[in-house]
Amino acid sequence: MSDDLTDNKKDSKPGWLMERLSSLLGREPKNRDDLMEVLREAQEHDILSTEMLAMIERILQVSEMQVREVMVPKAQMVVIKRNCNLQSLLPILIESGHSRFPVIDEDSQEIVGMLLAKDILQYCFINKEIKPFSLQDISRPAIFTSQSKRLDILLREFRAKRNHIAIVLDEYGHVAGLVTIEDVLEQIVGEIDDEYDIDDDDEDLIKKIDATTYIVKATTTVEEFNAAFNTEFSSEEFDTIGGIVMNKFGHFPKRGERVKLEDHRFKVLQSDSRRIYLLEVKSLR
Repeated sequence: MSDDLTDNKKDSKPGWLMERLSSLLGREPKNRDDLMEVLREAQEHDILSTEMLAMIERILQVSEMQVREVMVPKAQMVVIKRNCNLQSLLPILIESGHSRFPVIDEDSQEIVGMLLAKDILQYCFINKEIKPFSLQDISRPAIFTSQSKRLDILLREFRAKRNHIAIVLDEYGHVAGLVTIEDVLEQIVGEIDDEYDIDDDDEDLIKKIDATTYIVKATTTVEEFNAAFNTEFSSEEFDTIGGIVMNKFGHFPKRGERVKLEDHRFKVLQSDSRRIYLLEVKSLR
């Protein structure tokens, strides 16, 4: 019995996989490049799936990436002022669609806490005289991290402290942006889509979310966009709505950046260093 337990513990160790790969493929990896070559051969031998191989490669990359590479820059942060009242607060929560918000002191411009959108619900359906609203009372402590911290270390801290968001500080202690656990996990598992995203193989270029909000593929032609939204964008210079939005930004926008064109606000949902993939379009009429 004891020998069986010892064998089971041995087989459960991560090193067992490498021993099996080495025995199957006839060699032992000496460094990271060798390891990836062995894993690629394992994929070719159907020992690993293509998806698993890609995830392992991304995990190795995460150990070399820093927070600054995935954080939301300060200019794109949606913050709540500490003296904000409930009437002013609700439109910000609804329009942004976020679940967590940094709370900022207007005088010092420092982050003084974190607001969870769910904590507001208790004030929306009761008599305000019974429970008056106080943002200071429901704000939670903000967690801070360095922009030079490695992503694997940050993920470990998120898990240990059960946090989902952290304020990123630069080398001088000033706010540089924010980072969420989703930002880190997407580096491992790829883009985390939600119910509002359009799959690449989805033939629908425009998806209605509500009366004023749509999700639009950036490859939607200007003519198709004009017909759907009753706009008059010119197609002389750009063939797609993504090209028009990119031109308005004047740079390659990151996820979350917004720009206004005519009577519509465009928010980038998916993009990389070369192009925009997905847009949120909100009518301001």
